[in-house]
Amino acid sequence: MDGISLLTITVLAVFVGFEVVSKVSSTLHTPLMSGANAIHGIILVGAIIVAGQATHPWVLAVALLAVVLATANLVGGFVVTDRMLEMFRGRKPDKPAKPGAKPGAGDTRGETKENTEATR
Repeated sequence: MDGISLLTITVLAVFVGFEVVSKVSSTLHTPLMSGANAIHGIILVGAIIVAGQATHPWVLAVALLAVVLATANLVGGFVVTDRMLEMFRGRKPDKPAKPGAKPGAGDTRGETKENTEATR
């Protein structure tokens, strides 16, 4: 393939990918991101295999660059997925009180006059 054909395919792939990804609802984003992380893991393994079998220095350099970029993409994908899942989890319970402290002592968040008088 000549350079113009490769450039045309790349540009069309970018436009189609943007349109497809922009139409995904936020509910489906997390499962799709998990699937993408699995694919990125396969890409990372492939890049490691290519780097291990490289015979020319420039092939090794490109393969090592691919390993670095695939690793960054994989780690970033897991971080984003974790943050998305964190949004769907409920609030974490408050930390337990120190031993020997009165229940509710020192915790004044959300207290109203009625709640304070009811606990006395």
